[in-house]
Amino acid sequence: MTAEANGIKVAVSFNGNIVNTQQLREEMTGNFMDFTCSCDSDLVCHKLLLELTKGKELASAVKTVMESLDGAFSVLGITGNGDFFAFKDPHGVKPLCAGHSADGSIYAFSSETVSLDINGLVRDFELNPGELVTASKDGFRRQQLIENPRKAFCAFEYAYFSRPDSRFDDRYVYEIREEFGRNIVHEFPQIVEDADIIMSVPETGDDPAMGVHEASGLRWERASRRHRYVTERAFILLNDERFSTIDRKVNILGPKVAGKRVIVTEDSIVRGDTTKIIIDKLRKAGAKKVYMFVTFPRIIGPCFYGIDMSSYGQLIGSRHSTEEIAKIIGADAVCYQSIDGLVRATGESHDDLCMACITGKYPTSLAQKMADEMKTRFMNGYTEKGRIYEQNEPVAPPTCQNCAASDKAN
Repeated sequence: MTAEANGIKVAVSFNGNIVNTQQLREEMTGNFMDFTCSCDSDLVCHKLLLELTKGKELASAVKTVMESLDGAFSVLGITGNGDFFAFKDPHGVKPLCAGHSADGSIYAFSSETVSLDINGLVRDFELNPGELVTASKDGFRRQQLIENPRKAFCAFEYAYFSRPDSRFDDRYVYEIREEFGRNIVHEFPQIVEDADIIMSVPETGDDPAMGVHEASGLRWERASRRHRYVTERAFILLNDERFSTIDRKVNILGPKVAGKRVIVTEDSIVRGDTTKIIIDKLRKAGAKKVYMFVTFPRIIGPCFYGIDMSSYGQLIGSRHSTEEIAKIIGADAVCYQSIDGLVRATGESHDDLCMACITGKYPTSLAQKMADEMKTRFMNGYTEKGRIYEQNEPVAPPTCQNCAASDKAN
């Protein structure tokens, strides 16, 4: 996304999701006559441009941007003067790392270490929450603009979003996912004793399946195969598209599961549609029993930080108990990894992870306010119309969207 005003130019690339979009849209419309908001990155880009046009240095402008946004944002960009920079929100919800080439001719930023790997670059460090990093021929310059007592890295990165060959704190994501599988075996030994084989939902269920296999000794039967040319992510599609995509995306090798009691490893259950179709396919293929081993704990609340599950009504876990979910999707049992197991496997602490969608505790104040109001409306029969912050009935933002209010609560 690019923007220009008063001879100043800036371009940014953005990963995340901004919650206080209505407030920012009004501010940008009031300052740029031709402004038409198309996405969150457009708002971030113009907000940064606005601060630069006030004569602020880059660091001062970025700090104001950080303080003005509620949500998750990892941003990298370049100014018309050639300043190459990156910064992360004060809670560090999204990943963002820095690296360089062996000869020192290239300096780069990436949301995952794997992109550095495949381009022959060396990973240097993960940006800290609230940190601005600029790159030049002399290397990286790091500036901590905002000190926040609580980090809140997205726990869903470990279960689903990140590639398995990326690293966090020198541990590959696939190793953490294997530990997820081992955890569930230890948490549900009676289910393991009643199972014959393991099957994974490809591809994010593959690494947990290895962990279940190692801890249980059960055979991991590769009886589910993913169509390599059906690339849509089912949980972000509309209902009709979702069912069609799931049906085409995963093929079950019937003779391998017929008459068997099957443990199925899956990264998460959001709406339950994907899981229900796969279980139905297993039943039609003759599976005797189907047990779901789910690495991410039961999702009970919406995400405002970049995962497309923005309302309570979309989430099967917000409306139903674990036992009810099993009945709805047709499983003999649904076995979620515990929150403690998830945290332990990541090597982080409870306070260093954003687990709002499974705990209901949001790291930013406006998101918490919105979630609480949405839940009250939902429980009273209100029909949600999508993201609450994109509707005409906004929740009034707190005085400081990102720092002061939430930090006092911490």
